Amino acid sequence: MRSAQRVVIFVQSPASCQTYCGRRQLHTRLQRPSVTGTSSVALRRQKRFITQQWIANTKQAKAEWDQWAVEIKEGKRKSFVQLLDERGLLHQVVGLRELLDKILTERRVGFYAGVDPTAPSLHVGHMIPFMVLVWAFHWGYPITFLLGGSTAKFGDPTGRLEERKQEHRSVRTANIASMHMQLKKLSASMEKYGERHGYEHQWAARRALTNNNVWWNKVPFIDVLRDLGMHMRLGPMLGRDTVKTRLEGKGMSFAEFCYPLMQAWDWFHMFRKGTQVQVGGADQYGNILFGMEAVKQLSKNTAIEIDRRNVDEDVEKPIGITTPLLTTASGEKFGKSAGNAIWLDKDLTSTFELYAYFVRTPDDQVERYLKLFTFLPLEEITKIVEKHTEDPSKRVAQHTLAREFLELVHGRQEAETTALQHQQLFRPRSSTAEPTPPPTRASNMPESFAKKPEAGFTNVGAGNIYAPQVNYTNMQNQTVKLPRSLVLGQTLNKVLYSAGLVSSNNEGHRLIANNGASIGSRPGDSGPMSDALAFTPIRPWVAQKTEEFLIEGKLIIFKIGKWKLRVVELVDDAEFEAQGLKAPGWEEFKLNKGKSADEDGSAPRPGKKSSAIRYIKNTPKNEEKSTPREERSPLRYVNSDDPKRSA
Repeated sequence: MRSAQRVVIFVQSPASCQTYCGRRQLHTRLQRPSVTGTSSVALRRQKRFITQQWIANTKQAKAEWDQWAVEIKEGKRKSFVQLLDERGLLHQVVGLRELLDKILTERRVGFYAGVDPTAPSLHVGHMIPFMVLVWAFHWGYPITFLLGGSTAKFGDPTGRLEERKQEHRSVRTANIASMHMQLKKLSASMEKYGERHGYEHQWAARRALTNNNVWWNKVPFIDVLRDLGMHMRLGPMLGRDTVKTRLEGKGMSFAEFCYPLMQAWDWFHMFRKGTQVQVGGADQYGNILFGMEAVKQLSKNTAIEIDRRNVDEDVEKPIGITTPLLTTASGEKFGKSAGNAIWLDKDLTSTFELYAYFVRTPDDQVERYLKLFTFLPLEEITKIVEKHTEDPSKRVAQHTLAREFLELVHGRQEAETTALQHQQLFRPRSSTAEPTPPPTRASNMPESFAKKPEAGFTNVGAGNIYAPQVNYTNMQNQTVKLPRSLVLGQTLNKVLYSAGLVSSNNEGHRLIANNGASIGSRPGDSGPMSDALAFTPIRPWVAQKTEEFLIEGKLIIFKIGKWKLRVVELVDDAEFEAQGLKAPGWEEFKLNKGKSADEDGSAPRPGKKSSAIRYIKNTPKNEEKSTPREERSPLRYVNSDDPKRSA
C-alpha cells in the first residue's frame, strides 16, 4: 500500500526550473511558467517485468510485417486497401489514398470505430464499419471498439434537423450496459468466425473494447480548452453543412456544436497509444476530417510534453476511412431515427426474423451483401451467385448470406439452429419427412452428483461444477422488467432469483456467499453506479440495502461471470400486471401478500380460524397487583390461534 503523499505546486520561470520531479511537466512554445510537482517522500516508479518470450515475439512480429510489406510492394501479396476495395467496404479515404496505403503497408497501426449508445441495441447498419475492424484484426492490426458513453448524453447532430430527445440517465445507463455486452459478444464471435474461414490468430493483433467515459469523467474541461480549444478555429466549424442547416432552422445547442471536439479528443486519447485510423460511415466524413486535423494540432501543441507526437512524417499522421451506408430501396438510411432498424439484440429482433430479413434481400443486392458481411472468398461468392441465377426461387445466395451473418453476430450454433428452423417451416408441402430436431448436448453430470441439492443450480459459482458454461454463443436476455414489490425490501438473493439469474433463492444465497455475483455500483459499495460501467461484489446485506443500488430509482444491474449481465427495470406492480408480464416468485409473492392481508383483517372469513390478536402484559402475575398501572411493562402481541402461546 502506497503511503500518502503531500504534493506542493510551485510556479517557476523556465530559467530557474532546473530539476523535474514527477512524470509530466507543462511547456508551450511560448515558454510560459511551468508547473512542477514535489513530494515529501520519494516517488516510486512502477516496474513492469517483460519476459524474454515477449521480446522474442515482438521481434518476430516486426520481422514478419516487414517481410509482408516487401511482398506487397513487389506485387506478390495483396494490400489491406486492395482487400477493402474488392469487398466494397472502402467508400472514401479521409486524406490521401496513397498515404493510407503506405501507412497500412509499412506500419501495424491501430483501427477504431465508435458508436453512441443512444439506442438499446446495435443494428445491421452498424456492422459495415465494424466489418472493417473485423478484417483488420484478422489482417494483424490492433482494433478498438469505442462505446460513446459520454457523447451519448446529447448525440451526434450530423444529418439531423432538430435536437435529439434527451434520454433519462437510467435509460442511457441501460443502453450502455446492453451495447457493452453486444460489442463484447461481437468481438469474441468475429474471432471464431475468422478462424473457421482459415484466418489464424496473429500474436500482435489485439482487440479491445473501451468507453470514452473512462477519460471524460476524469479530464478537467480547462485542459480540453487549453490543448484543443486554443488551436482550433471557429471558421471551419461554422462552415460545416450540418451547422449551417441547423442555424438556418431551429438553431443548435452548444453541446451539439462541441460534438466534433469531443470525438476529436477521443481519437487523440487513443492516438497516443498507436491508433491512427478512424473508421466511420459515409455520413461521418466531416467529423473524421475535423478530428484528423485536431489530432495533428494536439500532437504538436499539447501542454503535456510526454503526450506530444511527431506527425511531420507521413507514416505518423492520423488518417480516416468511411464506409458505404446501408440504405433502403428509396435511399433512406437504416437506423433508430428512421424507424426501420434491424436490431442485433435477440429481444428486439429475433434470430429468426434477422435470418428472414437477409433471405428477403433483392437479387441485385445479394452479391454486394455477401462481399460486405461475410468472409467468403470472392471466387466462392461468384459460384454461389451463378448457382442462384440458375434457380432464383431457391434463394441459395440469400440463405448463405443469412447463415453467415448470423454466425458472425450470434455464433455458429445459433446460425445452424435458426437455418434449420427456417428450413423446416418453409419446406415443400409435398415433404413427409419428420422435422429434424435442433442439436442438443448431453449432460456430463454423474448420477452421484445429480442427487445433491447443487445439481439443480445453474451457476458454477453456486456449487454446481457441471452447470452449462455461458459464453457469447448462448448469452441470455440482458433486460428484464420486475415489479417494485419484488425488488424493494427484498434481499438480493431473492432479486437474483426473480431476475432469472439463479434457479432458486437458495442458489442465490450460495452464489453470494461464494462471491459469485456483482451489482452495478461505485467502487467499494459507495452508492449507485455512475455513467461508468462498474460493479462491486454482492454481500449478504439486509433487505433495506437493496434500494441503495437503484439508478435514478428505477434501474438495477447484476453481473455473474463474464457473460451473464442482467439489466432490471423496475415498474409499478399494477403496470406489471397490466402488461401481462411474469417473473419467478411473483405469484408466490402475491399469494403470501394476500394471506398477510387476510390475517390482519378484523373479521375472519367463513371456515377460517380466527386470527385475532390479544394483548398480554409483560409483567409477572405476582407483580401486577403491587405495581402501579403507569409503571407496568409495555404490551406484547400474541396470536390467539397459537396453542402454545395462548395456553
